[in-house]
Amino acid sequence: MDRVKTEVLTGAEIVVRCLQEEGVEYVFGYPGGAVLWIYDELFKQDRIRHVLVRHEQAAAHAADAYSRSSNKVGVCLVTSGPGVTNAVTGIATAYMDSIPMIVLTGQVPTHAIGQDAFQECDTVGITRPCVKHNFLVKDVRDLAATIKKAFHIATTGRPGPVLVDIPKDITTQRCEFHYPESISMRSYNPVKRGHPGQIRKAVQLLLEARRPMVYTGGGVILSNASGQLRELVKTLGFPCTNTLMGLGAYPGTDRQFLGMLGMHGTYEANMAMQHCDVLLAIGARFDDRVIGNPAHFAQNPRKIIHIDIDPSSISKRVKVDVPIVGNIPDVLDEMLKLLAAALCEGRRPDPAALADWWRQIDEWRAKDCLKYDRSAAIIKPQFVLEKLYEVTQGEAIVTSDVGQHQMWAAQFYKFDRPRRWINSGGLGTMGFGLPAAMGAQLANPGATVVCVTGESSIQMCLQELSTCKQYRLPIKIVNLNNKYMGMVRQWQQFFHGNRYSESYMDALPDFVKLAEGYGHSGMKIERPQDVEPALREALARKNDLVFLDFITDPAENVYPMVPGGKGITEMILAEDL
Repeated sequence: MDRVKTEVLTGAEIVVRCLQEEGVEYVFGYPGGAVLWIYDELFKQDRIRHVLVRHEQAAAHAADAYSRSSNKVGVCLVTSGPGVTNAVTGIATAYMDSIPMIVLTGQVPTHAIGQDAFQECDTVGITRPCVKHNFLVKDVRDLAATIKKAFHIATTGRPGPVLVDIPKDITTQRCEFHYPESISMRSYNPVKRGHPGQIRKAVQLLLEARRPMVYTGGGVILSNASGQLRELVKTLGFPCTNTLMGLGAYPGTDRQFLGMLGMHGTYEANMAMQHCDVLLAIGARFDDRVIGNPAHFAQNPRKIIHIDIDPSSISKRVKVDVPIVGNIPDVLDEMLKLLAAALCEGRRPDPAALADWWRQIDEWRAKDCLKYDRSAAIIKPQFVLEKLYEVTQGEAIVTSDVGQHQMWAAQFYKFDRPRRWINSGGLGTMGFGLPAAMGAQLANPGATVVCVTGESSIQMCLQELSTCKQYRLPIKIVNLNNKYMGMVRQWQQFFHGNRYSESYMDALPDFVKLAEGYGHSGMKIERPQDVEPALREALARKNDLVFLDFITDPAENVYPMVPGGKGITEMILAEDL
């Protein structure tokens, strides 16, 4: 009987074959000395397409957004030393938002590690605080299994970026190639199914609730549980709110949706969150931008049910009554079965109490906390976002940078489906928007991808306009240009006596000419009546990147606003000023 012939491959060949086995379509990267053998192997094949960014930070952001917008695993490849350190911001961004991503980094040869070799850095040490896990491969025979482990860890449990550091000599050494079909790690076994007793307790609390609230975060989107969430909310008739990271998990146009909550959330969402008697938290972290001061949040007694795949996130900032550790879709499926049985038996939330609760919510809604001056002669940024939603009919994938424009996009663009809103929530990374739009566009060819940004943020990764030209990415850039670092200026106005220390942008480029210099089209819009026509013209140009520079009101602020250290009901509203 003939033996199966075993392939003997170099480490570089093994890296590429492993990525092929995982079905990787794109690798975002930038070459350098330590990874040249890997690049040589990428050159020899055509199953994986490499996307050459202009800065390693953009490689990580693009891989991140590719993952967020597609439910696939983004992969980036950078060289040792400065290649790694340039990518750290993007890695930390993915880590804070629990995004599955594989980071392949070059390293100096194994014999030179620790010798201060050219372009050496302690990659494992530098990235340890901002990855889910990292590996340094010291034996080529471990390489395939390590990459398999990296994909497994990145995509299971609470997702996150996993880094594999590969010394240059490992990429040239040879060994037999075998890619494991599955992997078992004794020390890593995330829980999937929630505790049945805890789920029964949760359902009982929901049936007894008189002022219920459903609060969901990015975990619902990451676990693909939006369908179950919608069914649950509709079955119960409860109000629902999403965090910044959770927008789209529940339809933004539905009456039961109260809008985003938190520091710049709606009045009705924040008030309902504070005054509910039973709170169902799903895939959310109760972070500082959501509930503000935990002591203030704890003033009102309520029963809290918290579902999350990560046990360390439960009772971390807020003590909960019914913790449920498990995969969100699995837990919600069980809850829906129990609810269906209860409803068949005639057990349901008190309809009169629920009607009273909705009347209270409608009173809070009547404040119209997102109103702004629609008669102004200068362009209001909120108006641009409203028109963007109107002309795209809510069907665009929207990426954003960080600041006022990010909050206005979250408030005024209504996301009815998940994976349409791509932004840096936890780390708050300026420069994220444009490379994120690249990743989203490649993951969703043919989709309308819009990058909402500001004149400060866009300049942090502006060089990626070159990448967009090379790969013909027809992104539409909506630049809300108010000549300030807008959110910095807003805080300086409120809390620093109008001392605008270094927040004014005093030497801005001509963005239209700049876009044209990269081979794209640009438009400058200065009047409100020109906003909609400009958006329609840009969106009609399906094959072109168009940079729309909207000159907006420099004094406009984001409302509502919860000052730092305050509780979520201590909001500053536009009408209060």
